Amino acid sequence: MTALDEVRDVRPVGTSSRGWRSARTVLLPFVGLLVALAFLAPYLVMLLNAFRPSDDIVQAPGSLLPRRWQWDTFSQVLGDERFIGWLKTSLIVAGASTALVIVVAIPAAYFTARFRFRGRTAFLLLVLVTQMFSPTALVVGIYREWFNLNMVNTYGALILTNAAFNLAFAVWILHGFFSSIPQEVEEAAHLDGCNRFTTLIRVMLPLTVPGLVTAVIFTFIAAWNEYVVALTLMIDEDKKPLPVGLTSYVTGYEQHWDQLFAASIIAIIPVVVLFALIEKHLVGGLTAGSVK
Repeated sequence: MTALDEVRDVRPVGTSSRGWRSARTVLLPFVGLLVALAFLAPYLVMLLNAFRPSDDIVQAPGSLLPRRWQWDTFSQVLGDERFIGWLKTSLIVAGASTALVIVVAIPAAYFTARFRFRGRTAFLLLVLVTQMFSPTALVVGIYREWFNLNMVNTYGALILTNAAFNLAFAVWILHGFFSSIPQEVEEAAHLDGCNRFTTLIRVMLPLTVPGLVTAVIFTFIAAWNEYVVALTLMIDEDKKPLPVGLTSYVTGYEQHWDQLFAASIIAIIPVVVLFALIEKHLVGGLTAGSVK
């Protein structure tokens, strides 16, 4: 090999690493875009089918674009009194269940995080065990209980059931957040004249906002999407929540596929709006309380 060949074979140090970084800068957004499109594809199909007449959906189920556009589907759904009743029920049940869970979970999580008492570990394990049971497995017992209390077909039965099955998650995540706050913070508040309740409200809760937001969004989504218990307990048509009521658009006697897709699109809007409003707190809340 001549001296000239040796000179040609010399490569700048770090050239390959810089090339990989440049390729990664272009490749990663492209992969992220593909993943986003994969998740958004079902919603896009739902939106397009909402603008297709029902007979077009049945006759050409494999086509993506409508052969004939129908622009008044959403106005038909929003003008349906049944849909307004289902939406009202879902908002009442999900909102009340979330509020009840937060009100009960805050003192329970704070007490178990700050006080050592006999049976504390057993209590926390019992709370965790309740999270293992699905409402579907207990639906018969739930129905008999509310029937004996004469609360079948009432908002109260659905609110209390949803709250009971989501309380364990809220207690555990808030327990982690309260445990991660140094004891000296409370001691400083007590020196400033705050009692236990004032310390919890004015000092501890502001420090656990990510945990509260996480508990709120997960509880609301779980109550909003609950189907089996609502199908069992709610009898009146106007008291059914959205997941149960939407099935009325497609039955053995009538098939309104366009209205079903339009109603489904509307049904996800409240959850999307709630998630968008508190997403920045949710991302931090998923891990901030896990390290003590």
